[in-house]
Amino acid sequence: MFGAAGLLLAALCSGCATAPQPPAAPPTGAAVPPAPSEQQFAAFLAGVRAEATRQDIRPETVDRAFAGIRFDPEVVARETTQPEFVRPVWQYLDSAVSEQRVATGRQLMAMNMGLLLAVQRRYGVQPPYIVAIWGLESNYGQNTGGYNVIEALASLAFGSERRGAFFREQLIEALRILDAGHVAPERMVGSWAGAMGQTQFMPAAFTKYAVDYDGDGRRDIWGDLPDIFASTANYLASFGWDGTQGWGQEVRVPPTFPWELAELDIKKPVAEWTALGVHRVDGSPLPASAAPAAIIAPAGHRGPAFLVTANFDRIMKYNASTSYALAIGLLADRIAGAGPVVQPWPRDDPPLSRDERMELQRLLTARGYDTQGVDGILGRATRAAIRGFQREIGEPPDGYASLALLNRLRALQTS
Repeated sequence: MFGAAGLLLAALCSGCATAPQPPAAPPTGAAVPPAPSEQQFAAFLAGVRAEATRQDIRPETVDRAFAGIRFDPEVVARETTQPEFVRPVWQYLDSAVSEQRVATGRQLMAMNMGLLLAVQRRYGVQPPYIVAIWGLESNYGQNTGGYNVIEALASLAFGSERRGAFFREQLIEALRILDAGHVAPERMVGSWAGAMGQTQFMPAAFTKYAVDYDGDGRRDIWGDLPDIFASTANYLASFGWDGTQGWGQEVRVPPTFPWELAELDIKKPVAEWTALGVHRVDGSPLPASAAPAAIIAPAGHRGPAFLVTANFDRIMKYNASTSYALAIGLLADRIAGAGPVVQPWPRDDPPLSRDERMELQRLLTARGYDTQGVDGILGRATRAAIRGFQREIGEPPDGYASLALLNRLRALQTS
């Protein structure tokens, strides 16, 4: 399929990280759910078969897809287990925007530029972004997950207490894809969560956004580059991608910057950010624009800051993670020839464990800063609580959860 590209990619590792995910295997001590009896799982599959046939999916398609599959308790454990540690953003970016991934992306973009430009003319998405998503989602097609999608989704639909209904819907959609002949069952491989092919679409996303660009009657996101590129571009375009602008850029902020404004949902015209003293990382003025943009500082005031456009939010429709969207933007820039992030990351700042994040939330709440629950997830409410405490102790209110901040709270509790 890839010709010379296949030779180029052979040296790439197949296990490079893509978007933030649960660990590769359940952590030590994680509860792997007991396997149900074969009769219980068979009864569940029979119910899915009946539902699928009521939706006009041919019985023989379902029977072929279900032949030989077994309940996999490990995928259920991965769906239900929250990792103890979340990698710092800089460690994630080291992998996601590695020099090898950048160099390979540049070569593959050059090799496929004619096709990529044709896709851009139809969908309005610039080639570096298409290639960056391809590179991050599947390492340019070399790591699509390797799981039998039907078996993984059936296991999750049966075994997940939290999202069983969601995975059952995805399973029905996967059967519909097989029934339409887009891919053979043995080629329907993907991640443990059922994300498929080189684009890592969930089945429902495939149904809505995958494209038969080359007109062969199949939407082949597993092995057909025209379909892969066009499907990725169509996904972004469907959420309003603006081909006249990029994702954003690294910026410098002044010492007096009001850090409470560094939130993705706080949008201001670029001119307003300029008035607050924000400028390009090289010191030059930001471009004059009335388009709304936000400032984010993923590692707080000690790390780099970025001005992000509405396209950043559209990348997050692919994966709802600011780290992921930042990686796509930076990788696209590097593939297009730009240099790396200029300002240093606070690499001496260790990540908080899940227990430490929960302790932080409890201590903030006890001090009168409402985190709206103790779950170890550092969402908007927890960041607002952190900012309140940072103001109390005279620190820049960037909302960043650091070990130093946790230690300050501990000291105040015991004093």
